[in-house]
Amino acid sequence: MNSYVNMGVGAFLGTVFVLMSVSIASEGIFHSEVPEKEGFAIIAEEGGSDAGAGATAEVEVDIKPLLLAADASAGETVFKKCASCHTVDKGGANKVGPNLWGLVERPIASHEGFSYSAGMKTFAEANKTWTYDHLSFFIEAPKKHVPGTAMGFAGLKKPEERANLIAWLREHADAPVALPSATAAAAPAAEGEAAKPAAEAEAAKPATEAEAAKPAIEGDATKPATETAPAP
Repeated sequence: MNSYVNMGVGAFLGTVFVLMSVSIASEGIFHSEVPEKEGFAIIAEEGGSDAGAGATAEVEVDIKPLLLAADASAGETVFKKCASCHTVDKGGANKVGPNLWGLVERPIASHEGFSYSAGMKTFAEANKTWTYDHLSFFIEAPKKHVPGTAMGFAGLKKPEERANLIAWLREHADAPVALPSATAAAAPAAEGEAAKPAAEAEAAKPATEAEAAKPAIEGDATKPATETAPAP
């Protein structure tokens, strides 16, 4: 019996010895030195996505010129994205969001029976009605235009879609609000064009005055020579 135990212990110790020898030999053969200089370094920049977003300036689109060419029937299709939270028929019930009948130029945060968020109430204190511009900016990015709003909609980024939707919502009212006139829609561009000739005229004015004064100065300079009598 003792011989079997001795044989088992001997076999175990022999196995351990062989494994240790193989491990030491493998480390010596496949050992690699740490390079003095790394091939490349990975640098993590903090706030990379935010920095990239901030680098591109966002330009707010004036919706009024687009409303003049908007397709209200296409706006009905766009409204399907809003139908889960809003009704638009007259006397319709409030859902997650308020009923939207007569929305254009309606006082903000005023629909009866709906509990508005604190953010929307604060917004209503400074902005009285849902103008075309307010509607466009809010539909584009609700939480950006009205901080603190409970509306979780991501927004419509395409100006044409917003124009079509607003044109369709405008028709759902007892007395639809008039569309902006072509004159009002073109006013910002017209003002810019009018300012340009005025600026050019101001820039050219000093040169013109200098040219006008030049002959008089030259005439005064030559006057004594002209009046001097010739020697006898």
